[in-house]
Amino acid sequence: MSKISVRYIVADVDAAILFYTKLLGFQVDMHPAPGFASLSKGDLQLLLNRPGAGGAGQAMPDGRVPAPGGWNRIQIEVENLSATVEKLKVAGCRFRNEIVVGSGGKQVLIDDPSGNPIELFEPA
Repeated sequence: MSKISVRYIVADVDAAILFYTKLLGFQVDMHPAPGFASLSKGDLQLLLNRPGAGGAGQAMPDGRVPAPGGWNRIQIEVENLSATVEKLKVAGCRFRNEIVVGSGGKQVLIDDPSGNPIELFEPA
């Protein structure tokens, strides 16, 4: 298995595309409709769905609807976390925390425009 796919529910697919491509280096593979896009970065395929759009955006039988946010996240490895954080702060990005240091390296959580978390990680 070489490609990993993750689906994020986003409020605005176009805003999410700009965030992921301009700030995090993803490329657009497909954007066939306003409510869906497929992006990629290396072996990661990121599927973006607006609630109510396509099969993945539909309500569950109990009435719950997909919504952005939560704590599950993708992790993007970076070479220089401090420099990356400064660049993203200048661009107006929202961070959930400051850089923390653990046994494996440094990390910080940033939100995409819909509130989905991305972990930026610099290995030790």
